[in-house]
Amino acid sequence: MTASRLIAVTALAALGLAACNNPNGRGGMASAGSSGGGICTPFATAATTATSAPGLPSAAMVAPVEGSAAVDDCLHRWGYALASSADPAEQVAQATLAACVSSLSRWNQQEMAPGGGAQEAPSVLTGEQTTPIAEHYTFAQGRALFYVVQARAGKCAPPPMTNGTPAAGR
Repeated sequence: MTASRLIAVTALAALGLAACNNPNGRGGMASAGSSGGGICTPFATAATTATSAPGLPSAAMVAPVEGSAAVDDCLHRWGYALASSADPAEQVAQATLAACVSSLSRWNQQEMAPGGGAQEAPSVLTGEQTTPIAEHYTFAQGRALFYVVQARAGKCAPPPMTNGTPAAGR
């Protein structure tokens, strides 16, 4: 019985190592600017600001476009930049959100502008009463954590830095 377990463990280890073989140099190790099969999301540039991040509707379908896209881009850049920290992902995500508070505030100000309608309504996710500003914050928390975990899992390259700040899309 012991010999069969040893063989089974050895076979399982061999399969695990074989799964790590990556002859094409693609997969989870893709850099942030890569278009390979990795999980890293390329950073927005002037040419790509017309759409939002993967999994989100295009910017043309989201109003106000400038606010949500700016927050998402900020969270993406800071999440990737801070992901290499040894702190737990939740703490890094909170730091990411703190770095993007000015973008989130601008988005919230757009919501409070005349005609913005910052009224309570049921959340489309939970059904509980909420406001657009509360939903912005919930969105930002989730995206910050997502980008930190994505960058760690994919070993995604951080964005270029300028004076200690992630460089904006060009």
